[in-house]
Amino acid sequence: MANVVVIGAQWGDEGKGKIVDWLSLEADVVVRFQGGHNAGHTLVVGDNVFKLALLPSGIVRPGKLSVIGNGVVLDPYHLVDEIGGLEAQGVAISPANLKIAENVVLILSLHRELDAYREEAITSGLKIGTTKRGIGPAYEDKAGRRAIRLMDLADPGALDDKIARLLAHHEPLRRGLGLEPVSAAALRDELLTVAPKILPFMDATWDLLETYRREGKRILFEGAQGALLDIDHGTYPFVTSSNTVAAGAATGAGVGPKAIGYVLGIAKAYTTRVGGGPFPTELHDGVGRLLGDRGREYGVNTGRRRRCGWFDAILVRQAVKTSGIDGIALTKLDILDGFEEIKVCVGYRLDGKHIDRMPGGQTAQARLKPIYESIEGWKATTAGARSWADLPAQAIKYVRRIEELIEAPVALLSTSPEREDTILVHNPFQDR
Repeated sequence: MANVVVIGAQWGDEGKGKIVDWLSLEADVVVRFQGGHNAGHTLVVGDNVFKLALLPSGIVRPGKLSVIGNGVVLDPYHLVDEIGGLEAQGVAISPANLKIAENVVLILSLHRELDAYREEAITSGLKIGTTKRGIGPAYEDKAGRRAIRLMDLADPGALDDKIARLLAHHEPLRRGLGLEPVSAAALRDELLTVAPKILPFMDATWDLLETYRREGKRILFEGAQGALLDIDHGTYPFVTSSNTVAAGAATGAGVGPKAIGYVLGIAKAYTTRVGGGPFPTELHDGVGRLLGDRGREYGVNTGRRRRCGWFDAILVRQAVKTSGIDGIALTKLDILDGFEEIKVCVGYRLDGKHIDRMPGGQTAQARLKPIYESIEGWKATTAGARSWADLPAQAIKYVRRIEELIEAPVALLSTSPEREDTILVHNPFQDR
C-alpha cells in the first residue's frame, strides 16, 4: 500500500479539505507537514461543518492519529483555541490522537506584529497578500537559527538564553521600524502560560512515523497551500515561506523520500488566487464574479474574496512536474455547469513570443497574456454526480482535455462539497 502526499496544484484553496477527509477514511495517520494557520480546510461530515487551520484533517475522524510535523510553524494560542472549538463540536482530542513534533517552530506575538507592520507599510504594488499571522517572520527565525521550538518549553531553565538570542535580532529591528520593544519577561510569560496546554502533545514524531511505516500503516501527508506558492518553485516573491511542493512532505515530516508512494495534486476546474501576484487567466468581468459567487470563493479563515479565472493548464502542468504528481483530483466541476463556452489557457504570449511555461522573473510574469482554447460547455448539471455515467458528454470531454494538457490523469473528480459526491478513477492508496 502506498503512502500518499496530497498537495494543491494551483495557488491553494483547491478543495484539499474534502479530498484529504475522503482519503483519510483509508489512512491510519494524517500528517500536516508545512505552513501555519493561514490556510484553512473546510470539512463537511454529515451535518457538521468543521473549519481547520492547524490541525490535520484526520482529527475529525475517530481512530486516526493526526500529526503536526516539524515543517509547520505553530501558533500555540491559536492551536489551543482551535482544539477548544472542535471539542465544542464534539470532537475528542487528546495525546492519543494528536501528536506534535518536538522540533516544531513556534509563532509568537512579536512575529504577528512584525508581519502586520510590514504588509501595512507597503504602499506599492508589491504587497504579498500575507494574512498577517506571523508565518513568514517565524520561518525567518527558523532559517536564522534563533527560533523558539516546542521542545524549548519543556526546559524552562534554558529558555532565558533562547529568548535573549531571539530578541538580540528583533530588538534592533523593531527600533528601526518604530515598534515598541518586547520585554523578555513578557515573552517568557507568553510561552510558559501556554506550555502546559500543548506540551502533552509533544513527541519525536519522525520516529513515530517510521514505526508506523515499518508496520505497514497507511500514512497521508497533507499540505496546506498550493504548489504555486512554494518558496522556491512558486510565483516569487508572491509566495508563502515554506516548500509546498510534494518533496516538502519528506523534510516537513521527517521521513525519507522513499516513504512517499503516490502524489495526488488537487486542482479546481477553474483557477483562483488570494492576495497579490501574477494571475494570467484572471477575469475582471461578470464571468469572474459568477465563478466567485457560485464557488463561494472566500477564504476559510480570512474571509477574503478570491480572484477567479479560467483553468490554466500551463501552471498545473508545471506543478505536475515540480511535484512529481501521479494523479489529479479535479474539484468544483459543477461550478462550470451552464456555461455556453469554457476557456482553458494552453500557453502564454510574452512580448509577442509564444511560451509554454511560467517564467521565473516577477516582471516577466506580470506581462504574460493567456492563449486560450475554447471548449463547448454543457447544459445538464454535474452537481452530485458519483459516476462517469452521471456526467454530461461535454463535461467528460472537458476533463479528458485537461488530462491531455497537464500530462497527468484525473484520479478523483469532485462534484460538490459533500464527501460522497466523488468519482473515483484511481485509488491513490492502492495504485503503487
